[in-house]
Amino acid sequence: MSLAGKHIIVGLSGGIAAYKTLSLIRLLVKNGASVKTVTTPNTLHFVTKLSLQTLSKNNVYNDVFSEVNDFSTEHISLADWADAMIVAPATANTIGKFANGIADDALSTTFLALNKPVFVAPAMNSKMYENPAVQKNLQTLIQRGIHMIEPPVGELACGDEGKGRMEEPEAIFECIAGFFLTESDSGKSFPRRRESPNDKGLTKGGNDGTDGQVDPAPTSSFHEKKILITAGPTHEAIDPVRFIGNHSSGLMGICIADEFANQGADVVLVCGPSAIASKNSAVKRIDVVSAKDMFEVCKKHFESADITVCSAAVADYAPKQIAGQKIKKKDENLVLELVKNPDILGYLGKQKTKKQILVGFALETENELQNAENKLKSKHLDMLVLNSLNDDGAGFGHQTNKISVLFANKEAKHFELKSKPNVAKDIVNEITHLYSVRAT
Repeated sequence: MSLAGKHIIVGLSGGIAAYKTLSLIRLLVKNGASVKTVTTPNTLHFVTKLSLQTLSKNNVYNDVFSEVNDFSTEHISLADWADAMIVAPATANTIGKFANGIADDALSTTFLALNKPVFVAPAMNSKMYENPAVQKNLQTLIQRGIHMIEPPVGELACGDEGKGRMEEPEAIFECIAGFFLTESDSGKSFPRRRESPNDKGLTKGGNDGTDGQVDPAPTSSFHEKKILITAGPTHEAIDPVRFIGNHSSGLMGICIADEFANQGADVVLVCGPSAIASKNSAVKRIDVVSAKDMFEVCKKHFESADITVCSAAVADYAPKQIAGQKIKKKDENLVLELVKNPDILGYLGKQKTKKQILVGFALETENELQNAENKLKSKHLDMLVLNSLNDDGAGFGHQTNKISVLFANKEAKHFELKSKPNVAKDIVNEITHLYSVRAT
């Protein structure tokens, strides 16, 4: 996706993962973004100013009181210039400063001065990441509207295995690009600070100087309706390090969740491992890892759901046994015995009542329509969204999608290639029509 015309601050704090941020800067610049970098003093123990200047094509802001700064109040000027900020790596120290309003270096002062979207990619040892103080600081930032790019499980700099390594540059770039794509399609801007889901209906008054009016609740055909959505891949563990998975980013399902929430629905999003954040803070997101995890959460919420949309790319099989320790490379071949995962969509289809609507997804590579029609019938679906990997720009790893929508009455509709946020609008529109017909 082109980021032409976008101004992005890349903030780096002092961690070994800073070397990966050089690749992120290259990706941003290659795709048209103007990039300026801001660092803490310790960052420059891991990467050089020359590397940052060369890749970003701009000076590095690393000293609040430097005489070579472009402006006397550099952090204010940067805040005015930027469209967004990504902090990668974000160490425990930097996260603590952000959460508690401490501004004692170039990076933290810039963060506090900025009222634009901010993405934070934590990077630290798993023991530090799991510390209650760090977790509390992370939750504080999330509640204030910061987009958190959760660290994956993997090998850490110390050699341990655990959660805390910074997400890969490509995934961080996809998260930022997806954000701007959604923003441009909706015509809205998304400020850094956003309303918490718990703030709905609170009085605007008192210390903020307003007149005490209450925000009206959104009205639509989905107001007070519960929508259950699954999104993203599932990861089926082989050992503590490796897993079986797929290339799904979760963007399509997350866009659908946002669109329903924009129309006033009560949305529960059950999401497999994905670095992409919802744009609507009203979406109640439950993060899961495996197909079994997703199945258990769906069983809990399905009975009370008016509409369920299963867009997740759930792994069909999982290893029969998960090794307790990392499997070492010994023989030429490694044989894994796989067993079937729970059929989430099939189970929900059997449990569905006449008042509920169930929508499934199918990604096909051959005999697309026939396979989709078979799935629509066998899973007892009301509607099925079909993508084909034979269509350019559709399926996993794209910011766009091209779909066909099939209905239980054998009707089918075909749509042109569009951005995934706009595809989400088409899908929700079709569900709206289906729901209104069902209600009459």
